Amino acid sequence: MTVGIVGLGLIGGSMAKAVKSRTDCRVLGFDRDAASRDCALREGACDGILDSESLGDCELILVALWPGAAADFICENAERFAPGSLVSDLCGVKDYVCDRVRESVAGRDFTFIGAHPMAGREVSGYDSALENLFDGASMLLTPFADTPRGEVTRLTDFFLALGFAQVVETTPGEHDRVIAYTSQLAHIVSSAYVKSPTAEEHHGFSAGSYRDMTRVARLNEELWTELFLENRAPLKAELDGLIARLSDFSLALGANDAGTLRGLLREGRE
Repeated sequence: MTVGIVGLGLIGGSMAKAVKSRTDCRVLGFDRDAASRDCALREGACDGILDSESLGDCELILVALWPGAAADFICENAERFAPGSLVSDLCGVKDYVCDRVRESVAGRDFTFIGAHPMAGREVSGYDSALENLFDGASMLLTPFADTPRGEVTRLTDFFLALGFAQVVETTPGEHDRVIAYTSQLAHIVSSAYVKSPTAEEHHGFSAGSYRDMTRVARLNEELWTELFLENRAPLKAELDGLIARLSDFSLALGANDAGTLRGLLREGRE
């Protein structure tokens, strides 16, 4: 089939490379950055340029843009998607995108299914894209209650062919509640942790735990600000909980309370 990919950054570019290396699909791609488009064509990650006319040639459209832009694209192009096609965003928040597009896709002769690949790197752009980025990863799908099961199965099979180890179905709200903890909170912790003045002195004193704690602080602050604010209620709840748990450690240290400290560490280990 023909797959259209909107946005050829880290995720979209990796999708294009994976589709071309793992399937027989034809890939049409678009990115507003001409250098990324040209590189994808030159490397064979894309067979051609996706535009408003060729959208109708695609059986599957993957929208790898930031959430606001992804929702805008889907709403603005709802009339151009081919009958019987699948359209999926690849954004890291789902309630916001699914709520935005729900009315525009209702009653259309294509199917929209929200998706979120649980894979990434601390760097961005097409130059960072990898054909094996999704190997062994989870793909999260957030179909609407009335989404045809056959279409969910079709999209599941497609993603498994790209190297994903599993496809997990959930609701947009449940996705955002859990992702606030498993992804977004980790980025906040990393950013706060690396701001210690002692970080300037880490050379020769750091190992794997320091590397793991600081890796994702190297993020795109524009994108992650959008992601955080579009999921602010679940994320704030997780952050407030973490602050309270950190305060327990601080109080135990301040009181020189070995018993409490030992208990806190035991709870974490268990």
